[in-house]
Amino acid sequence: MTKIQEIFDLYDSMERKNIMLSFKGDMSTDLLTSILQIIENKLDRFGESPKVKKRIFNILVECLQNLYHHIEQPYKKVGSDAPSVIVMVAKNMSGYAIITGNFMLKNNADVLKNRLEEINGMTQDEVKDLYKSVLADGKMSEKGGGGLGMIDIARKSGEKLEYGFIPFGDGSSFFSLNVKVNQ
Repeated sequence: MTKIQEIFDLYDSMERKNIMLSFKGDMSTDLLTSILQIIENKLDRFGESPKVKKRIFNILVECLQNLYHHIEQPYKKVGSDAPSVIVMVAKNMSGYAIITGNFMLKNNADVLKNRLEEINGMTQDEVKDLYKSVLADGKMSEKGGGGLGMIDIARKSGEKLEYGFIPFGDGSSFFSLNVKVNQ
């Protein structure tokens, strides 16, 4: 297969999957701002209701902040010391999907997996109660957050969080998160 055919196949696959935005690279505050602006413009063009736009935007902000504040780079690609992430936003029949991925140290991945299992094991009312409890607690993690990120994402999406951890040979894992946002 030629390189030109590979480019078309990638484009065609993204088109069939209704990928609105796809990014792979280094995370920065400028990137956060750009992604949010692109998605806001696309949602406006789609004529989404203010309620749906707000939910998508709020979840996307939280996902991007999690990437920005909690990224670790145990895996090094040649020529780069900067952490690399993947972010995709897709439109589907029932709404939208916000997909993120990044490398994590195994110990941190284990802690996150336990937290996600706990959140996914709760009813929506229990998630709301946990959010209020953590918010009222006021404790901060070493990264500066109160541990609200994934709770808030689950609370605002109203769906179970789809996630996975792929072990990497150097003691790290690749964490991927797929958040469904129904219309």
